[in-house]
Amino acid sequence: MTDAITDTGTIVAQRPPSVGRMFADRVAATPTREAFRYPQGSGWAAITWQETKDRADAIAAGLIALGVQPEQRVAIASATRIEWVLADLAIMCAGAATTTIYPSTLEDDVVFILSDSESRVVFAENEAQLAKVAVARDKLPDVQKVVLLDGEGDGDWVISLADLERLGAEHLERNPDAITQVIDKVTHDHLATLMYTSGTTGRPKGVRLTHGNWTYEAVAIDHLQILNEDDVQYLWLPLSHSLGKVLQVMQLQIGFISAVDGRVDKIVDNLAVIRPTFMGAPPRIYEKVMSKVVSTTEQEGGVKVKIFHWALGVGRKVSEQRRQGREPGFPTNVEYAVADRLVFSKLKARMGGHIRYFISGGAALSRDIAVFFHGAGLLILEGYGLTETSAFSFVNRPDNYDFGTVGQPAPGTEVRIAEDGEILIKGPGVMTGYHNMPEQTAEVLDAGGWFHTGDIGELTPKGNLKITDRKKDLIKTSGGKYVAPQAIEVLFKAVCPYASQMVVHGEHRKYVTALITIDPDAIASWAEHNDLVGMPYADLVSTPQVRGLMQGYVDELNSRLARHEQIKKFEILRHDLTIEDGHLTPSLKVKRKHVEKQYMETFDKMYVE
Repeated sequence: MTDAITDTGTIVAQRPPSVGRMFADRVAATPTREAFRYPQGSGWAAITWQETKDRADAIAAGLIALGVQPEQRVAIASATRIEWVLADLAIMCAGAATTTIYPSTLEDDVVFILSDSESRVVFAENEAQLAKVAVARDKLPDVQKVVLLDGEGDGDWVISLADLERLGAEHLERNPDAITQVIDKVTHDHLATLMYTSGTTGRPKGVRLTHGNWTYEAVAIDHLQILNEDDVQYLWLPLSHSLGKVLQVMQLQIGFISAVDGRVDKIVDNLAVIRPTFMGAPPRIYEKVMSKVVSTTEQEGGVKVKIFHWALGVGRKVSEQRRQGREPGFPTNVEYAVADRLVFSKLKARMGGHIRYFISGGAALSRDIAVFFHGAGLLILEGYGLTETSAFSFVNRPDNYDFGTVGQPAPGTEVRIAEDGEILIKGPGVMTGYHNMPEQTAEVLDAGGWFHTGDIGELTPKGNLKITDRKKDLIKTSGGKYVAPQAIEVLFKAVCPYASQMVVHGEHRKYVTALITIDPDAIASWAEHNDLVGMPYADLVSTPQVRGLMQGYVDELNSRLARHEQIKKFEILRHDLTIEDGHLTPSLKVKRKHVEKQYMETFDKMYVE
């Protein structure tokens, strides 16, 4: 086995005993500094750290008044918004634990999660989320109250957030120290979050994460000194996702501002308004930005295309030199200044103009996309972790990055590469286990405390982790050759600006095939310049012209693959893959087994001679 270890002593010793304590310490240190911004009406409102604590304390006291006990679960079923942050802080300050539910979670899974977690109270964003709970009320005897974030409720089983805060204020009048008394009793080992993995197969599993897991993550990130209290974060990621949660708790430790708005369709517009210094996102967001830029420019044609590709070439050259630790010479710097003025400055302005770097996690980021952004002056720091390891286990550093890898271990985290290539992780970020699943816990968490990730990878000579694929996703063709589908899929989305998803298939088959879905916005723009404007999406992607377009990009992909990896046949679906149809997880990863099962007939036809 290959090992890479960083010292845990200092990081563990420095972490606060609980998230509630970390929050209280932040408020005491900077009570009047701005903490959060959030949409209000047609603009944005802001609250200070003290104002945040006042609201969180009232909500926490309301939960205590409802009878919520230490480590009992309180669920949040909502998109990312300021009320999610306030509710989560309140739950932990009340000594309880947050059960996370994605707003896209289907009714059956919502009922399962609430039942399995024995959640006592549910924060429901709106009537749609309430309906998923109310329809199964007789199956959820543990749910004593639902708190509606948007709406008034019925005053009985369903109350408004304002009602809960009033209840809490009354409780605090009787016992002003109620929250402090609870926080003082919470330790590292107390349950903080029951985070249900969206899962690419089967029922969601409840990952048990403690206060110590989260405070370790926050202190470890602070230790890297890559963020400071003057930074501004744009936080849109689902807070039901572990990466979103890390971005939330590290703010408590460091003290920067977060602008909170989970509306995905508002990301680009909000970047121009908020002008953040950093943002976290899954690779799909960066893929879409790059595809939009490339496809729009190519459709304009003429001299603009020539200037654009010339600028990209200059950017790649500068990126390569800087990654090698060399600064470009005078002639290259002059070229880059022109490329920046004509091309790159427009992209950076679109991103708000103040970005120091982006953070990518949740899935593999194409090296080509990382180079594209870096050449334009926008550094993407790719990281790696799982819900079971509290999200942050590896990350590239601004002064030490290697595209195509997920960086070095977090301070205090150990990594080992097993004989079969599986990545094993050990450290203060690793979960205590799966809720009510001792057998499944034992399968992934061994007696030595090593978590078996299910991912295959290797450590580079510089100590960076390079991930190959998911262990269970590796394809073995009938000829005995192994194919890593994720690597091919990621590469295709970097090669083709019109691609939304690719699902590679070939287990025990003679050759490799793929399903392709096309980004609706990108192909609509392409259609305008190819006399196909106005056609319905399903008809457009079925035309010979679009088939030929995709064939060209598949040919380009195949030119970069070994012979046994090449896509021999492909089909274009007449619709994109979506979360709502169960094709994608809420973090936008493809549910491979689900897609293969649903479209097995389509795959089978590609193997008919």
